[in-house]
Order: sequence, then structure tokens, then C-alpha cells
Amino acid sequence: MQKNLKQISLVVFLIVCAIIAQAIPTTITQFIKIDQFGYKTTDQKIAVISDPQIGYNSALSFSPGATYQIRNWTTDAVVFSGSTTSWNGGATQSQSGDIVFWFDFSSVVTPGSYYVYDPTNNVGSYRFDINDCVYNDVLKVAMRMFYYQRCGFAKSYPFVDTGYVDGASHLGTQQDLDCRLYSSPTVGTSKNLSGGWYDAGDYNKYVNFTWGTMLDMLLAYEEKPSVWADNYIIPESGNGIPDILDETKFELDWLLKMQNSDGSVLSIVGGGGASPPSADGAVRRYGPANTSATLSAAGIFALAAKQYNAIGMITYGTTLQTAAINAWNWADANPSVLFYNAGVLAAGEQEVDNYGRLCRKFAAATYLYSLTGVATYKSFVDANYNNIHLLMWTFAYPFEGPEQDMCLYYAALPGATVTVRNAIISAYSNSLSTWNADNLPAYTNSTDAYRAHLNDGNYTWNSNQTKSRQGNMFLAMNRYNFDAPNATNYANAASGFVHYFHGVNPNSKTYLSNMSKFGAENSVTSFYHGWFHDGSALWDEVGVSTYGPAPGFIPGGVNPSYDWDACCPSGCGSAANNAMCVAESLDPPKNQPIQKSWKDFNTSWPVNSWTISEAGIYTQAAYVRMLSKFCTAPCVITTGVPNQLNTVNLVETIYPQPAGNTMGVKFYGHENESVTILIFDVNGKEVYSQKLNINSGSTLEMDITSISSGVYFIRFIAKDKVEVRKLIKN
Repeated sequence: MQKNLKQISLVVFLIVCAIIAQAIPTTITQFIKIDQFGYKTTDQKIAVISDPQIGYNSALSFSPGATYQIRNWTTDAVVFSGSTTSWNGGATQSQSGDIVFWFDFSSVVTPGSYYVYDPTNNVGSYRFDINDCVYNDVLKVAMRMFYYQRCGFAKSYPFVDTGYVDGASHLGTQQDLDCRLYSSPTVGTSKNLSGGWYDAGDYNKYVNFTWGTMLDMLLAYEEKPSVWADNYIIPESGNGIPDILDETKFELDWLLKMQNSDGSVLSIVGGGGASPPSADGAVRRYGPANTSATLSAAGIFALAAKQYNAIGMITYGTTLQTAAINAWNWADANPSVLFYNAGVLAAGEQEVDNYGRLCRKFAAATYLYSLTGVATYKSFVDANYNNIHLLMWTFAYPFEGPEQDMCLYYAALPGATVTVRNAIISAYSNSLSTWNADNLPAYTNSTDAYRAHLNDGNYTWNSNQTKSRQGNMFLAMNRYNFDAPNATNYANAASGFVHYFHGVNPNSKTYLSNMSKFGAENSVTSFYHGWFHDGSALWDEVGVSTYGPAPGFIPGGVNPSYDWDACCPSGCGSAANNAMCVAESLDPPKNQPIQKSWKDFNTSWPVNSWTISEAGIYTQAAYVRMLSKFCTAPCVITTGVPNQLNTVNLVETIYPQPAGNTMGVKFYGHENESVTILIFDVNGKEVYSQKLNINSGSTLEMDITSISSGVYFIRFIAKDKVEVRKLIKN
């Protein structure tokens, strides 16, 4: 049987090679932009082709052919052919500096691996998959960012790859177990404030900054609970609780420690910075309780209590409910207790203005009313809804995601006052559907060549969070069924923002870090973070440092306002500091069209890369909430085609594509299975062979320096499994 299997596989392999050799593209071009992970079967699928006119790549013109094809990645068979259409009559888009074309292949619905092919130029796109589970693993990796951000918690194998193993951080002398008040660091002010997530690229922890983060996470679970699995490779996986709620509980447990016995909530924990986090020995201090942090915590506790009650964790839900009520009562009695930390403790001002406190109190009232049914909370909402910008301006926009979410949540409650409900629904649905040109009209009018519109003024620091929130705004229309005739348009509009993150942007960049082994050939190689810092021999940059940064982190995003520090180029205090201003090219991200104001870099002061590339828990949460709506549960991939060679469930992915002198192979779960790897050129000549044993979830790094540039085929043979994959080497 084994001999016959090998003979059959060889015949099939030679036939495949002969077919592919006829038309295989020799070049993968970044000018054909696709979602580098792929598309769900029945979703809209549009490749974006660019001809740069302005910006860092303007010298690289590209003239696409009139007809494009979708080809099977392995067999090179043509499965679809169609025409390209020019965006806006061939005009140059100001935001990108590109002339753009679209290629719609939405009719391709058969699961498989594909690429877009330009027969005129003999170039192709990156590989992508079509199946209804295509984003599930991406969601899992993106969610694992929160595990890496855990403070005071060891990162250990197998929950991280061996390159990212690190001990528990910030548990040393006068750190989080013995954290002291910034203004009086005596033993008498000591508190155990361990746990929680690092806020961003630093190791500070802010209650106000986790407000939007936690609301996004908790709403993401409530909105689509079936998609949240218990297998995200964190220590709590397999405990019967969705891992998103295990992760939010880690932050909630810290928030509970931040609450004083009178119900008030401390504002901030900050200090230090080192790589890896466990090496940070700097003392840590906390800021005092303030009204805004207490209201932020009240809303989080109340919404969280609902989620944990829903999964049967009633005791924990009761603890959260009590904490929420106590926080509300203290803040209601102390409406103007402020703490401004800038220049005193940690980075980034955490205090909010009067409107910010009103919104946090409104959110707390909404979620407490939903949880308890107590009329006091409903009365506050009814008395103040007209003071929320959505109602004041009848204008919905992505800078007030949590504020709009709280209004919509109240409007959906059975006991909501009818006039208030109707006012909220009218303001939101009208703004999304017709009144604001940046919302659905931007999709129906094809305003953005890259199909994920923000207006010029909305591209600011942390534009990736803004992008995700805009996508979530469209998805809310369908969640609440506000405009059923346009449901498909809202879903398609939101999917454009997903694809933007995955490579459909002027930079052809997947805005998640180090994702080649998960299917993204051109993902973020470095970003601003204290752990994965500039110059680190281990974690600085993919392909340069030993490991590069951890996978799945989402940086802040393009920022046309980026600039180096005001001290540059000659006033930064020393010749060495001044030299840093010009040590690396900053064009890009400077002097670029808006959507090209990007660079993979993590250089600290005075270059200040954090204004573009710093990751943050709030950016991550907005993205995972959006992406979760495009995930499937239960997730079963089927092609409907019997495979006599049983080639499935062996190789998960080959990365990167195209490869350089090294190539990675990620296998599906196998235990001590012998695998033979053979690489052939397009003429069937063997150029490489290796035999090894693989274990569950093995990842193999192969040195292919000896192989010249070109197109190859890899045959994997393991027991009764034979699989053929295509490889392109630059």
C-alpha cells in the first residue's frame, strides 16, 4: 500500500509540475494588494492594484493589464478571469498618491489557496486562502497579545515560543507587590497592585485607558459568544471558560485591587522600563483615586458582571456588581476629584475633562441599569442623553466608539424609555446611513481607493484604532438591525477595514507583527515596545534580530502628523543625541501622502517612533472586536472534493512567500511522525532533500541558501500523507 501510494503521488506530482510550469509567475508584486490571510467564501473579494504617483514608491510605476485571473496557488489552474476597473476615472487619490484599479473576484467561493495573476505583466499577488475559517487563527494570535502584556505573570513555554520565555515582571522591591503612593512613598501607603496588562509599549497601567479596551472586549464576547474559543494557548485554556473572559478576568482582578474600601478607584500604576520586562527593577508608584478612574471602573465592573453571570460564574459576578455599585456611589458623592499625572508619574495624561467624566458616568449608569434594573441609573441616562455628542450633534464618528456603544446598548434594553430609545436610534442610524458622508455613503460612493475610508482629519495618532472603530460602527448597524435593506452594504463596508489591516493598503502591509508563519507575507517587522526595543539582538526586527517581536501586535498606524522631537536636529543636549535625529531615514514616514505615512521602526527619543508604531491594548481590543464578527464557529473547512492521497492536515503554512535564504514550515499537530521533504524545480529536478521527525505543532526553519531564485515545488511525505506545495524564492 505504501509503495503504491508513493507511486501515485509521484505521478500526480509530475502532472502538477508540468501544468504549473506553463504559466507560473516568476515575480510576486506588492502592487497587487489582497488580504494576505484571505476571505470567507461568500464575502466580497476585491483586489486593489496600485500605480504609485506620489510618495516614497512613486518611481516604481505599474501598469496593470486589462484582464486579471484568480489561479490556484498549488496547481496554477485558472479558476476565474475578469476585467479590472479604474477607480475614479483614473484619478490619483490624494490620500495614497496612487492611481488605483479594482479587480472583483467575489464569485470565487470554492475553498482553497489562490493568488491574483496579471497575465500581461506575468506577476502575481501574495497567496491567500478562501474558506469560512480564514480569520479564526488570526483572531487567536491577535488575542494572545494580551497574554504578552500581562504584568507580574511569567511567560513560559508552551504558552509562548521559547524565544519569548520571560519571568514574572515588576514583583521586586517597591514594585507592584509593594506599590506606594507617588507623593508619599512610605510603608503606610503600600498596596498590592500586581497583575493587569501593560497599557502599551511601556509598562504603565492606567484605569482610564483600559475603559474603552475592556468595554470593547466585553462587548465583543456578548455580541458573538459562539466564536470565542477556549484554546488560545494561554494557561487558562481548557478550563471551560472562553479565553477572552479568562483574559479580561486578569485585568478585572487588577482593577479590583485598585479599588479602595470606600469604593474609589486608584488612577494609575507607573514607572520603569527594561527588556525583557522581568529585568525591570525600577520602583513603581501609584496615583491617587480620582472621579474619572472610579467611573471608568464602575462601568467596566457592571458590564463584566453580566458576562460572568451569563457563563455561570455567579460569585465572581456578584463581586463585580458590588464593586460597580460602590464605585458609582463614591463617584456620585465626589464628582470632581482630579489627578493630572503628566510630568509627575508615567507617560500620557490619564485625566479627562468634564465631558469625559459625564460619558464615563453615563456608561456606568447604562451598564448598571442593565445589570440591576435599578431606576436611579435609568433616570441618570434619561436626564443626560441629550448631552452626549451623538445626540447633541446627531453625528456618529469613530473617535467616540465607547460613547456611542453605551447609547446603543441602552436603546436595546427592554426597559429603556421609548422617547430616549427612539432619539438614539434615529441619531445613530441616520448618521450612519445618509447624514455623514464618512459613513455608509463613503462605501457606496467608493470614496476611498483602498476601501476603508477615513477623512483626512481622522488620520491622527493611533489611526489603526480609529479604523477598527469605524468598522465596528458599520457592524453595529447590523447587530441592532437598524437598516435591514442595507445589511450587506454595512457588512461589506466593515470588511474593507479588515482587509486594510491585512494588506489592502498603499504599503501592502499587514498591520500585525511577525505574522509570516500565520499566512501574511508582508507583516510588521518592528514596532515600539519596551520589550522588543530598538537594537535588541533578540527581539528588535524580524529577519535581523534572532526572534523579532512577538506575533500579533497591532501598532498605532499611519500618522501624517509624525515628526521627530522638537529638539531635532541640533538641540537635543549632546552631539550623540543630535546624531540620532539623522541616523536613519525618516522619509517615509515624513513627507508622504496620508496613507503612506508609515514605517516599521521602534526608535525612541528623539525620533519618537511611538507616534506611529507603538502598540496599545485599546488598539488591539478594537481590532479583535471587529475581526470576531468575521470569524466562524464551529469552524469546519471542507472543499467537497475527496483527496485520495490524504494530503490534508500535514502542512499548515510555508512562510515567507516569497522566501529568502531561509524558509519556515509550520505543521499541523502530529506526534513523532517522520517526514521526508523534497524540493524540485519546475522541470522536476530534485534540488533539496531532508528527513526529520515532527511533533505536535512543529515549526521547521530550513536553510535554502543553496537554491537559486525561482519557482519550486515541495513534496512532503509522511506515512500515508503526501502533500505538494509551491515555493517562490527571491
